[in-house]
Amino acid sequence: MTDQIAVVGGVDTHTDFHQAAVIDSIGRHLATAPFPTTPDGYCRLLEWMRMHGDVLAVGVEGTGAYGCELARFLRASEVSVVDVDRPDRKARRANGKSDPVDAYAAATAVLSGRAHGRPKTRDGIVEAIRSLRVVRRSAVKSRTQTINQIRTLIVSAPAEVREHLRSLPTYQLIAQLARSRPGADLADPTCAVRTALRRLARRYQHLTQEISEADAELAPLVAQATPGLMDLIGVGTETAAQLLITAGDNPARLKSEAAFAHLCGAAPISASSGRTNRHRLNRGGDRQANHALHTIALVRMRYDSRTRLYVARRTAEGMSKKDIFRCLKRFIAREVYKHLTSTNTPQTHLPQTA
Repeated sequence: MTDQIAVVGGVDTHTDFHQAAVIDSIGRHLATAPFPTTPDGYCRLLEWMRMHGDVLAVGVEGTGAYGCELARFLRASEVSVVDVDRPDRKARRANGKSDPVDAYAAATAVLSGRAHGRPKTRDGIVEAIRSLRVVRRSAVKSRTQTINQIRTLIVSAPAEVREHLRSLPTYQLIAQLARSRPGADLADPTCAVRTALRRLARRYQHLTQEISEADAELAPLVAQATPGLMDLIGVGTETAAQLLITAGDNPARLKSEAAFAHLCGAAPISASSGRTNRHRLNRGGDRQANHALHTIALVRMRYDSRTRLYVARRTAEGMSKKDIFRCLKRFIAREVYKHLTSTNTPQTHLPQTA
C-alpha cells in the first residue's frame, strides 16, 4: 500500500548536501535523509521520495541559490516544485533549528498552503542576462570606489599635486593621471602619491571599458527578451534588465500585474484604522526592481511632458512628492508587466487616481 500513499517532500538546501524530508497527506513525518548536491545525489533524492509514495509536490528552500539546480532537476522530472521561504524567527525559536526540522517545515508549508509560489525556471535568456549583469554591477561598484579613492588621495596630497588636480572634472582628471609620469623615487611622498593616482586612474579606465563591453552584450539580449520594453519612455538597458531578472524566464508565474507590483515593492500597503484611510510605503519586495522603477520615474519627470503635467496636477491637489512617486511607480509596474507577459502596444496614459 506504500506506493498508493500521497506524500509531500521538503528540502533544506546547503552547499555540499541537501536535507530532504517526506510527510504524508495529513502531515505525519515519515522520513528524513541527507543527499549530496550532485546529479547522482538529485536522482537518489527523488527515488527516495518516490519510495514513500506518490510525490504530489516538493518544497525547496533557496531555489535561487543552493537549491537552483535541484529545482531544475525536479522540474525536468515532472515534479511540482514550490518555492519555500525560511520559517520566521518566532517559529524558529519555538521549534528549534536543525536541518531535519527545516526540511519538515518546508514540506509542511507546502501541504498547508502557506508556501505556494512557483520558482523561477532560470533556464532561458533572462538567466543569461542575470549572469552578465553580475559582472557589470561589480564593475560599476568598483569604479565608484576607485574614483572615491582618487578624490581622497588628492585631498591629502601635497599642495603641488592637490592644487593642480582638485578642480578638474572626472574625465579630464582620469585622462591626465593615466598618462602622467610620476617618477621613480617612491620614498618621496609626492612621487608615491602620483604613482598611486596613476594606477587608480588606469584601473578606472579598465573598469569603464569592462562596463562598456557588458552594455554591448546586454543590449541585444534585453531587446530579444522583450522587444517592446525598451521602447517605453525612461526604460534603458540597465533598468529593463533588472525588471526582466525580477520577473524571471517564466513571468507567467506572476498571477497579475498587482502581484508584479507587490514583488517590486511598488504596491502600497493599507494602513487604515477607524476613520483614517491611508496607505504606507511597501518596504518589502525586490529593492533593486523598486530602484529601477524609481529611476524610470525620475527620467519621466524630467523628460516626459505628460508626466510633468501629471506631477503638476497632483502637486496642486496637495499630494506630497513621495506619494506622487509611489503613484508613478505603481503605474510603471503595471505598464512593464504588460510587456513582460505579452507583446501589446505600449500604454502611454497616466494614472488618473492615487
